[in-house]
Amino acid sequence: MSIVRFILRFLFSFILAILLVAGGLWIGGNSHLIKAVRSTYLVGKKGPTINDYKKFENRKVETATPQLWDFSKNYNHFQLSDEQSKIINDWETVAFLIIQSDSILFEEYWNDYNESSLTNSFSVAKSFTALAIGAAIKEGKIESVHQKVGDFIPEFSNGKKAKISIQHLLQMSSGIDFGEDYNNPFGFMAKTYYGDDLYELTVNKPIVHEPGKIWKYQGGNTLLLSFIIQKACGMSLSDYFSNHFWQKIGAEEKALWTLNEADGIERAFCCFYSNARDFARIGQLMLDSGKWLNNNLIESAYYENSIQPVNIKDEDGKSIKHYGLHWWLGKYKNISFHYARGIQGQYIVSIPEWDVVFVRLGHKRDSEVGAIIPKDLIDYLEMVEEIVNIEQG
Repeated sequence: MSIVRFILRFLFSFILAILLVAGGLWIGGNSHLIKAVRSTYLVGKKGPTINDYKKFENRKVETATPQLWDFSKNYNHFQLSDEQSKIINDWETVAFLIIQSDSILFEEYWNDYNESSLTNSFSVAKSFTALAIGAAIKEGKIESVHQKVGDFIPEFSNGKKAKISIQHLLQMSSGIDFGEDYNNPFGFMAKTYYGDDLYELTVNKPIVHEPGKIWKYQGGNTLLLSFIIQKACGMSLSDYFSNHFWQKIGAEEKALWTLNEADGIERAFCCFYSNARDFARIGQLMLDSGKWLNNNLIESAYYENSIQPVNIKDEDGKSIKHYGLHWWLGKYKNISFHYARGIQGQYIVSIPEWDVVFVRLGHKRDSEVGAIIPKDLIDYLEMVEEIVNIEQG
């Protein structure tokens, strides 16, 4: 056999094998794995990154007239200690920003990131989607949190799913078991992150618990909320969020929200890309009870409900007091705070007693994802306490 014929046979066999694998993945409902492998292992990554907007289709979240932050008279007077710098480096932080009394007190960036760099919010976007629901209620597009999901999504108009309300979705108590295993390449999260069939995959998941009875943190609930926004308001989640928040809070830079396909639907459970300064505006909004420049962007009652514990038991029978309506709740030295968080240590934290908002962005967080308050977040709270106290003193 000539070398040319051998090479041709080898190439034919290789291409045929690839086609067979791709066909098998498509038939088995796992075609997302092709995108997943191409977006991770083939470019030297093990999973999702804070720069993934470059790999997907996105929709712009437009801004209007920027409202620039003031700078504190003590801006960046504080210098991180060696121990604090080690914590920052160990968690692979790229941005750390503190706002106090509506002014930037401290900010620092690492590894070629700066005040304009776009990074992935991951699950912080869940809280943004909940804000959009609040705006739609204020606008009258949605009656209340008690309105049934079936009024907007036909697949929820009959059977057990007809009992599910918007509040159940916001509380993570819909009773639908979507799956939230980030390490399962065949699971719901992998399919929704890398795949393009978000709607059918989400609305066809079966209900397994009575709505309102079991708390289970799952991104599928947030996707359903985004479908409701699109149906109730007649526009994409990105456009609605732009009109009712991003423009009104004076964001300096356009944001991006990753889509399942070109001109498709947002991955509402994650994948809002912006920078620390503009993310902090959402924290300031939540610090000021849902108001911006004394204007309510969401109703006061909705805001108050958002930061009240759901008090619903999880599957282990523990009553959940660290979660509200798509917002996390915590206490640090008996000081209450509420926050949005993402799986790689993205935090937007509002601390009313200190009149402080801080944002942390980066690549890593504590591996105990089920912790009530992640270990890395406690590290950041300790830093903020020292910076704020020293600067005040």
